[in-house]
Amino acid sequence: MKEKMTNYRWVICAMLFFATTINYLDRQVLSLTWKDFIAPEFHWTNDDYGTIVSLFSLFYAVSMLIFGRLVDWMDTKKGFLWAIGIWSVGACLHAYCGIATSGIVAGKWLVGFEGARETISQVGDVGMIVSVSVTLFIFARMVLAFGEAGNFPAAIKATAEYFPKKDRAFSTSLFNTGAQIGALVAPLTIPVIAVKYGWEMSFIIIGALGFLWMGFWVFVYKKPEKNPKVNAAELAYINQDNADDDHNKDSNGKDKKISFWKCFTFKQTWAFISGKFLTDGVWWFFLFWTPAYLSDVYNLSSDNKTAQMLIFILYGITMISMLGGYLPTYLVDKKKMEPYAGRMKSMLIFAFFPLLALFAQPLGEYSYWFPIIIIGIAGAAHQAWSANLFSTVGDMFPKSTIATITGIGGMAGGIGSFFINKGSGVLFDYTSGTTLIDNEVVVMTKDLMLSGAEYVRQPMEFMGFEGINSGYFIVFCFCAVAYLLGWIIMKALVPKYKKITI
Repeated sequence: MKEKMTNYRWVICAMLFFATTINYLDRQVLSLTWKDFIAPEFHWTNDDYGTIVSLFSLFYAVSMLIFGRLVDWMDTKKGFLWAIGIWSVGACLHAYCGIATSGIVAGKWLVGFEGARETISQVGDVGMIVSVSVTLFIFARMVLAFGEAGNFPAAIKATAEYFPKKDRAFSTSLFNTGAQIGALVAPLTIPVIAVKYGWEMSFIIIGALGFLWMGFWVFVYKKPEKNPKVNAAELAYINQDNADDDHNKDSNGKDKKISFWKCFTFKQTWAFISGKFLTDGVWWFFLFWTPAYLSDVYNLSSDNKTAQMLIFILYGITMISMLGGYLPTYLVDKKKMEPYAGRMKSMLIFAFFPLLALFAQPLGEYSYWFPIIIIGIAGAAHQAWSANLFSTVGDMFPKSTIATITGIGGMAGGIGSFFINKGSGVLFDYTSGTTLIDNEVVVMTKDLMLSGAEYVRQPMEFMGFEGINSGYFIVFCFCAVAYLLGWIIMKALVPKYKKITI
């Protein structure tokens, strides 16, 4: 009688899902608290926030390069433990930036969270408060970024170890829905925690979830060939592509390794870099700026029930990205396409959906529902695109190098995210005419301009939009075309499937 196959690989997929959920929850805390809770305390502008989140992207980019290599060196289990441990510490550090600011600007350290807020409110030097607080938050984001950079290299490596090629995009899309779940849960929980217990506790409570995950990972993860919960039938299913990798093994049957610098000599590496550089920033822009967008354009603060509902629905829409992960499996099994061809065809389909972002601002004149739905569809397309983009690495590179290549591409994505987030902050302040009058951040209006105030900038007008609306329209236009541009470059570099041979 044929042995029934176990399904332990889906337990691993579930663990990767929860790790990714926690990863995105930790990222979202700042975006959901800065505008309405943190900025009034520290006198931040859009540019200040843009600096913090863009530098997070830059730190994340560099860290992806480092952590990708570390995961290949330490291997999946240890690499993931180090990653989530570091980012959980970084998440909790944010909570103490207020106390540290109080200590530096007023010499009062042992004051507690409430005491820090009171102390800072009594300091007259706004410039000092802004400078110190922004620097401290940048440091906390740096620690968070370094740890979070390990999530995807470790997760993609674990997926390659536990799933055959045809199932990797689907399994990646499943664990990657943790990003959407994190984004769904965040607006329903984080502002509530911030209102009831203070913004500091939202960082501490969410950050602590990572330490809980680590306790499970220690006992759950083992290599499939060494895992007693994986039977022979499941192991055979997992290893069905092994014949393709035999040429990348040494005489002892161990995977050969590619040197770090040699990775950059392959067109496949540059195709992955291009896809990540052009599109990662779009998702991060939606993630970091949508709460501010609702506040800036529609006066809906992050603790407003309508805003929370809109963000919940937005990320609920992105959940349809799971179907995108299944599409290449369908094309391989039913249409008999080879995995890379099926993946690229799927990615081309997904690249057309973000074009709807061109209509987000024009339709937003009628109702905030239009941009929210459009951003949700674009976000779903991104996640489906991203799952397949990650899987191209496993298609063409040996398992010993997957985390390294993922890290290199992640670095490119982080750099792209740095440009779009920093550029957005500067653009939004410029287009809205934001300026400082008597040390207070002011968004200029026609009344203020007529009053004769000094150093006044008129709000920008562009394509029929005025002020910060014109800024959002410009960024949405880039988001709309980024995926098609990325696909064209990838197809030009690697028109057909070509396995890397060491």
